[in-house]
Amino acid sequence: MATPLTIRIPHQLGRAEARRRIESGFSNMIRQVPGGASAFSERWDGDRLSFSLALMGQAVKGSVDVLDAEVAMEIELPGVLGMIAASLKGGLQKAGQLLLTKK
Repeated sequence: MATPLTIRIPHQLGRAEARRRIESGFSNMIRQVPGGASAFSERWDGDRLSFSLALMGQAVKGSVDVLDAEVAMEIELPGVLGMIAASLKGGLQKAGQLLLTKK
């Protein structure tokens, strides 16, 4: 059974700049996740990024919606990864905030 993980990161960049930053930095953000993410793939459809990766031997799928004032990430964590959802959420939230901080 999969555990859904939702992360919402507010930003003040506007949709176009937030998307540009996600496009250029999302794969690096995912690589920082504990457990060694690998086999990363991504596909854009409008302002929605769909992605998949292998994390600790498990297939993980998710999406990122880039909105005017926030980025919303939805991830399905299979099996045992659901037990570490809080840890993953904290790390992704922090990395996302750094990526979307107005500079």
